[in-house]
Amino acid sequence: MCISLYSSLANAENNSSKDFTVSEAEKSVSGNLCRCTGYRPIVDACKSFASDVDIEDLGLNSFWKKGESKEVMFKNLPPYNPKDHLVTFPEFLKKKEKVDNGSDHLKYRWTTPFSVAELHNIMEAANSGDSLKLVVGNTGTGYYKDEERFDRYIDISNIPEMSMIKKDEKGIEIGAAVTISNAIDALEKESKSSYVFKKMATHMEKIGNRSIRNSGSIGGNLVMAQSRKFPSDVTTLLLAVDASVYMLNGRKTEKVTLQEFLELSPVLDSKRVLLKVEIPSWTAPSGDDTEFLFESYRAAPRSIGNALPYLNAAFLALVSRQEASRKGVTVEKCFLAFGSYGGDHSIRAIEVETFLTGKLLSYSVLYEAVGLLKGIIVPGKDTLHSEYRKSLAVGYLFEFFYPLIESGHRICSLDSGNKHNNSHVDTVKSLPFLSSSQQVLESNEFKPIGEAVIKVGAALQASGEAVFVDDIPTLPDCLHGAFIYSTEPLAKIKSLSFRENVTPTGVFAVLTFKDIPQQGQNIGSKTLFGPGPLFADELTRCAGQRIALVVADTQKHADMAAKLAVVEYDTKNLEQPILTVEDAVKRSSFFEVHPMFYPEPVGDVIKGMEEAERKIISSELRLGSQYFFYMEPQTALALPDEDNCVKVFSSSQAPEYVHSVIATCLGIQEHNVRVITRRVGGGFGGKAVKSMPVATACALGAYKLQRPVKMFLNRKTDMIMAGGRHPMKINYNVGFRSDGKLTALELTMLIDAGLEPDVSPIMPRNIMGPLRKYDWGALSFDVKVCKTNCLSRTAMRAPGEVQGSYIAESIIENVASSLQMDVDAVRKINLHTYDSLRKFYNHIAGDPDEYTLPLLWEKLEISSKFKERSEMVKEFNLCNVWRKRGISRVPIVHQVMQRPTPGKVSILSDGSVVVEVGGIEIGQGLWTKVQQMVAYGLGMVKCEGNEKLLDRIRVVQSDTLGMIQGGFTAGSTTSESSCEAVRLCCVILVERLKPIMDQMMMEKSGSVTWNILIQQAYGQYINLSASTLYKPEYSSMEYLNYGVGVSEVEVDLVTGKTEILRSDIIYDCGKSLNPAVDLGQTEGAFVQGIGFFMMEEYTTDEKGLVVQQGTWDYKIPTVDTIPKHFNVEIVNTGHHKNRVLSSKASGEPPLLLAASVHCATRSAIREARKHSLSSNFIDGSDSEFELPVPATMPVVKSLCGLYSVEKYLQGKIKGQ
Repeated sequence: MCISLYSSLANAENNSSKDFTVSEAEKSVSGNLCRCTGYRPIVDACKSFASDVDIEDLGLNSFWKKGESKEVMFKNLPPYNPKDHLVTFPEFLKKKEKVDNGSDHLKYRWTTPFSVAELHNIMEAANSGDSLKLVVGNTGTGYYKDEERFDRYIDISNIPEMSMIKKDEKGIEIGAAVTISNAIDALEKESKSSYVFKKMATHMEKIGNRSIRNSGSIGGNLVMAQSRKFPSDVTTLLLAVDASVYMLNGRKTEKVTLQEFLELSPVLDSKRVLLKVEIPSWTAPSGDDTEFLFESYRAAPRSIGNALPYLNAAFLALVSRQEASRKGVTVEKCFLAFGSYGGDHSIRAIEVETFLTGKLLSYSVLYEAVGLLKGIIVPGKDTLHSEYRKSLAVGYLFEFFYPLIESGHRICSLDSGNKHNNSHVDTVKSLPFLSSSQQVLESNEFKPIGEAVIKVGAALQASGEAVFVDDIPTLPDCLHGAFIYSTEPLAKIKSLSFRENVTPTGVFAVLTFKDIPQQGQNIGSKTLFGPGPLFADELTRCAGQRIALVVADTQKHADMAAKLAVVEYDTKNLEQPILTVEDAVKRSSFFEVHPMFYPEPVGDVIKGMEEAERKIISSELRLGSQYFFYMEPQTALALPDEDNCVKVFSSSQAPEYVHSVIATCLGIQEHNVRVITRRVGGGFGGKAVKSMPVATACALGAYKLQRPVKMFLNRKTDMIMAGGRHPMKINYNVGFRSDGKLTALELTMLIDAGLEPDVSPIMPRNIMGPLRKYDWGALSFDVKVCKTNCLSRTAMRAPGEVQGSYIAESIIENVASSLQMDVDAVRKINLHTYDSLRKFYNHIAGDPDEYTLPLLWEKLEISSKFKERSEMVKEFNLCNVWRKRGISRVPIVHQVMQRPTPGKVSILSDGSVVVEVGGIEIGQGLWTKVQQMVAYGLGMVKCEGNEKLLDRIRVVQSDTLGMIQGGFTAGSTTSESSCEAVRLCCVILVERLKPIMDQMMMEKSGSVTWNILIQQAYGQYINLSASTLYKPEYSSMEYLNYGVGVSEVEVDLVTGKTEILRSDIIYDCGKSLNPAVDLGQTEGAFVQGIGFFMMEEYTTDEKGLVVQQGTWDYKIPTVDTIPKHFNVEIVNTGHHKNRVLSSKASGEPPLLLAASVHCATRSAIREARKHSLSSNFIDGSDSEFELPVPATMPVVKSLCGLYSVEKYLQGKIKGQ
């Protein structure tokens, strides 16, 4: 992201006519991914460079305090001077020859021709069997993963004829080697002569992200679309403007229309070369009665965030008004292009064009055109959401022509720059600004605890200098590993070999369970509930299970070898695998759940059901999985050491467990193993249990081969093996009164745990905690943890809690629908009183003044203007047919538990301090809070200069031989537990230093500095290192967190797109240890929750193998999908005497508040269905529907009505 911002700043500086604006700042990081922050602070940092920014809109809480003047804010921001800070690429490096890329020049060669003739000679001279690849930016390899190298790579970027841009009154010619970014610039410059060019440029800015557009070429995009079925936006745009292409065929240059080009046999399989594209200029004929219209459309999971579309379209039409009446519009000519719908390539809808040409537009004409179009847009048989894609094509055609029928004349002139219609490709300037959150209240009671201190390591990470496992320099003899995994859910492994029985290049060894030392065990992970195997033995029990580790000289060779592996399976005489929870029930395949993890029922459900005036019986709800998508995949490095030892660097949330598993696997004592974790590049639970087999496999390789072994899982393998969040099926009966008051809830729940127990037996407890946030009257449940032949699921941020909280909301929503009541009123009437809270949570409820949820509920109602906005939403929905809004307020009650945590504080001779804790820095700010706590704790000595102590403290990496009993970093409480551990260490050190301090104060009349005190302590041989194991009191180790969220969304009924207009969050963080860190955690968790509820599909095929393989088909939120207005308030609720300095957790609970977005979407859909039912657009009930999770665009559209356009037109034809 820093590089993307830098690029945008440099471009703005080089373009004197273009300022770096707030809009440009937001666009600069669009398409970039971040899983931790929620994007808002990153965008604020980018916006701080903008010429039109209002500094008061920036939530840079570490630089200034709330309420400070603009002058103070400007003074505290680091200065920026483009002349000093923008460093251009050194000229002398541009002149240097390219460094050898490691290719064997006898076989692999790069060639750079400087003319078309030279290119032709190179291609003609190539041997018939040689493989050639023409490249400019080579960005296609990001989509089509080339497994084999080509014999020759030809860089065509220096051929003038292919790199030129030529303009005249007829149009514009763009060379095939011109980058997409340069093509956009050229089209924008020509927008005065043809507004079509401007709209094309606007659409093309949605392709990939800026770095891809800067490298990828127009020609490369077209050739991938023509030869490899790439879903191209460029192709669709060019088809709609009747573009042509020029090709080199032998020594001849041929010109064909783009439509003809797409129908040719694959260009990549021939020696034809695309040279340039010719785009004609389209201007309206003279006269008031005729004009050209052009619009482009794109429906994608992310508007500008680097996502392939479900469908794109572009339409060009020449229309004229009827002269006699001046009413009605005739289509004189039209080009209708559609792409990315699952066909071979973009197409022109010729039949529809022919039908419309010469027709006077009417509802019946448009209805017939829609019918023809549905027969033309035919997605391939394996295309997902095929009916949805058809409905998009229909919707866009409707959206283009309908305004001309409705108004009977042209709404606005094309040349005026206004939109023909409410297009789904917004102009760049219309990108909504993201508002910032500045609701940070600092506390000085335990200074520097409570201050918004900048996160430790922030500068290192932003500059790329922070060292992660894969950044550790590779040793000369280092080997690299990759897993070979099963593709069958239950089968005997007959043999393992490589394709054509040839050992791939660079392979040193293939390790299986048979290579585990005789004294060791086949173990790859362990938890409280049991171990999991490192490798499958003779039988693979799930798809995705590790079969072997291939070890090679490079990571690329290891990955390629794993792809070339051939596993022969045998399924004879084996029972059918268990792949669903229903199968598990039939075969009684369950994991045992210990009573301590299975909560007690509450009240008398039978009595509660008898008291109910209304009931919902046997309602079903299903929840899917979610992938962690940490930025750093699973990584480890193992080094063999002397005396039968091994040292392992692991990206893990649980180094202690990694340590133990490695020792058990290798059959050596634990003191022979050392595991080091400095920092983790994102975890969210996925780097806990799932990190263990990666580190163990590396350790096995290093131990066996006596060479270092490193492994960095590629994203596809990581996704297949990650497991992710637990899918589940829920059935419930609920009883309630006519006023919405609940009387009883009965739940039956089936949780898919997968093959191994992992941490799945904790799920019943975790689910029931947040689900009890409402007063159900009485509550009973039957929860079964199912053992299936699927990859084992594991803990993911708020495991079980997010599902439990959402289940409660779904039930409340259905209760309100059945009563035709306002759902917010039903929520409010069922919020706990303190007495009912004690009934459902027992002693965990705490004291009455700690129950802050009612206070938060009312406070957010005022600050978010919830009631006023609810009325505005109703008004909006009455006035709009094709867009509907919803607003929802959701509470959370989240139960967390502290765990024993070690800490160690040592004061060195120069007065600097080194700290070790069991908790791992995963990006959550743990080190920052620990550093603040040590500064506070040691500050109790009351030396001169204590205020500078914070800068003298360093928290160091976790080392399992230096700090034992580290446990798991999980559950949101590791930061506070680690802080308490080091605070206790500081208490010990202060007690040791106090006698010396008192003595020095008696001997000196003045104050004592820290350095002098420490020198004196060293001179007296005082032990200045203290360690503790913090053990929380049983009575107070669990506590409740409270928060409320309000979200407002707008749903587009044509596409199913949901835009989050605003989210307001209020969260009780107690006395925050660092409010800036907790604010970041709150925002990051909420946005990750948006991903779960609205976007992220993590599914498996019929064999249980994960379908999604990376960023192309797994979409996490980006800048353009988070709330446009995002207001977060961290509430300081006073003292919580049993908490660490009265603080509370922030890492996971706010994720649950993202259900407010889903519930608001449900509300908008309900409004859409009400209108559609009244107009007969859909069948069924407006209220009786279940909105799946995630509520993706196809899901939302299907509930709003896939055929709503057709039925709307039918109604118009009938005069309804």
